[in-house]
Amino acid sequence: MAHNHSHGGCHDESHDHDHEHGLPEDIGHRDNLYERIDRANVVALNAEDPERAPAIIKPWDQRMDENIYLESDADDQLIVRIPFTGAVKLRALLLKAGPADKTPAKVALFPNVEHLDFSDISEMKPVQEFTVPQGRDVGEYHVMPAKFPNVTSITLFFPASQGADTTRVYYVGFLGQWSERKFEPVVTVYESKPNLADHDKIQGLNENWSAPGT
Repeated sequence: MAHNHSHGGCHDESHDHDHEHGLPEDIGHRDNLYERIDRANVVALNAEDPERAPAIIKPWDQRMDENIYLESDADDQLIVRIPFTGAVKLRALLLKAGPADKTPAKVALFPNVEHLDFSDISEMKPVQEFTVPQGRDVGEYHVMPAKFPNVTSITLFFPASQGADTTRVYYVGFLGQWSERKFEPVVTVYESKPNLADHDKIQGLNENWSAPGT
């Protein structure tokens, strides 16, 4: 039986410890979305080592490992964007952070936003946010399903630590239902002799994004 801890506030917050009985240790929740995360394209902003961003997306049996983590750099704010390989009906966020005052005070969720930097995110209202308690367990934060019905990516914003100069995250996971993404057919018209003046220059990604290997 899960141990539920409901937090007050207007965000319908809830937090469960990860004591799930009756399932093999290496499997965990049957609707764990680990295999449905595009780990290679997980990116982080203001991370001390941005290449570690995919590494906090761990298999269920490694969720308690504290040797691998993502830590903020210049201050205690951190943004992590996590894409899925299809469309997800999200049920819950799984999070292990800390220790102690390196625990984020809150986590804000922004689904299906391609590129967010700190100036953008400060002006946006999160779809849902949770208060993060200190502790060594994995927290299970249940979202409002009606607000997360067709999620192809999710951006997590940790606005502050609980007193430390930096914020640290050990593990991020998700629970929900996955479905293959449906793409509309693209009709392409080829020009026999393209005129470059007719085509807008494609702008690159925001240079603030730190992707693995770049």
